[in-house]
Amino acid sequence: MSEQNNRSVSVLGLGPMGQSMVRAFLAAGVEVTVWNRSTAKVDAMVELGAKRAESVAEALAANEVAVLSLTHYAAMYDVLGQAPEALAGKVIANLSSDSPEKARAGAAWVRERGAEFVSGGVMSAGDNISHPASYIFYSGPKAVFDAHAELLRPLSPQEYLGEDDGLAQIYYQALLTIFHPWLLAFDQATAMIAKSGHDIAAFLPFAIRSSEAFPYFMTEFSQANAAGGWADLASLKMMDAGAQHIIDASEEVGVDAKISHLAQSYWRKAVAASEAAGKPVSTFELISELDL
Repeated sequence: MSEQNNRSVSVLGLGPMGQSMVRAFLAAGVEVTVWNRSTAKVDAMVELGAKRAESVAEALAANEVAVLSLTHYAAMYDVLGQAPEALAGKVIANLSSDSPEKARAGAAWVRERGAEFVSGGVMSAGDNISHPASYIFYSGPKAVFDAHAELLRPLSPQEYLGEDDGLAQIYYQALLTIFHPWLLAFDQATAMIAKSGHDIAAFLPFAIRSSEAFPYFMTEFSQANAAGGWADLASLKMMDAGAQHIIDASEEVGVDAKISHLAQSYWRKAVAASEAAGKPVSTFELISELDL
């Protein structure tokens, strides 16, 4: 591989994340060629020093490695499908979000057209890939990742997981599974504070302080779940009662408590299953089986 190729890359897709990637590459001295459906976004990156590609074919031809930052894998087919003949001999690093199976199918599609492929999941604070907590999961052939890890390093710290093309998305989506309900729960909690006539800013330090216990609970429950899940009938009933208290506190001040109602439904389902089985049944067991 030439030194020039090792310090140049194409980026296709210039949403907020794609633009952050372009800025990170440029700041590291990497030559970047960009393509996007919207030319206004291309213009903004060109002003920062990126090179313009007038077409997908031109973007792929410009460099050995192309980074995709798109909404989902369906968009990958729409974009790369404009120039499938240009894929031969290239390396596609798809850092778009989607399901593991769609990542595996996308990897096969790219390879069938003569290119190498690695999948990535960008764990970042919004589109702030320079945040200390930001990093990127990668999966796919280790030889391909190793060959291009240095080029991709400016984007964020790297966590290579394994050969399975879908593995980066398994980890990525699992972490978002934690984040999404947490975000909605935080909205509910702060709405409860505000509609009770109190200051969210005064509440914040206690929310942060409470979160410091999360690693303890995650460690405890990860060990329990690896063994089939934690369950104790008295504790399940206590969680049901606790959920009711949250619902009451929220609804008394007119705050939507649907998230807490959903949580309560799982505790109650576990209580009922435990009583029917004559032994504790964990919410982990219930969630592990899709109820069709």
